[in-house]
Amino acid sequence: MNTTPSKTTTPSTTTPPAGTTDPADGTAHAVTEEATTKESLVKGPAKDSATKDATGTPSDAADSGTAPDDLAAQSDDEDDALEPDPFDEARHGVGAGAAAVVSAALGIVALTGAWTGRVAAERETLIGQIQTSGGGGSAAQQISEIYGDAWHTTALVNGVFAVLALLVGVFVLVRPAFGTPSERPQPTWIRAVALAGVVLGAIGVLISAGMYFDLFVSLPTAGAPAGG
Repeated sequence: MNTTPSKTTTPSTTTPPAGTTDPADGTAHAVTEEATTKESLVKGPAKDSATKDATGTPSDAADSGTAPDDLAAQSDDEDDALEPDPFDEARHGVGAGAAAVVSAALGIVALTGAWTGRVAAERETLIGQIQTSGGGGSAAQQISEIYGDAWHTTALVNGVFAVLALLVGVFVLVRPAFGTPSERPQPTWIRAVALAGVVLGAIGVLISAGMYFDLFVSLPTAGAPAGG
């Protein structure tokens, strides 16, 4: 009977031959590659979406850049509409102001006399001297032809200037009541100058009328000849 214990054989790990791949290593490598691929796929869309959110599309960027410009231009237009134009302010009342100054100047000329009235008076004096040069007229006729006609001509010319001053001044004062109403009232200085022209014109008309009709100063009269 054989009492020698039998030798127990244990399975030994065998090394795969060179050039072959261990199935376990291949499986682990495949699992690692699959995990890496999934991670890249997950990170890729997230990165792309983050990039798009940060930069935006070209049209969105253009719209966002244009919107502030439009708002700024609109605000500038509103400011221009609210603020008065200095050129419009300067042009307002230019015609009325000039007419008021002309009215006042005509009134002064009517009171002080114009060179046209002096020339016209000298002409009448010359005509009277020519008509009475023959010696056939009386003294009263000579006074009337040489002095009276020149005096009346001066009064007439001054009266014309006075009437013009009166008419222009009244027109400036009543102009705002007619035609298209103005948004701004007539400046005070225009009304003051126009009123001065009206007053001077009225005074000139009264003085000229008195001179023409010999109300203030009558023509001189020739004395009666002394008896012999």
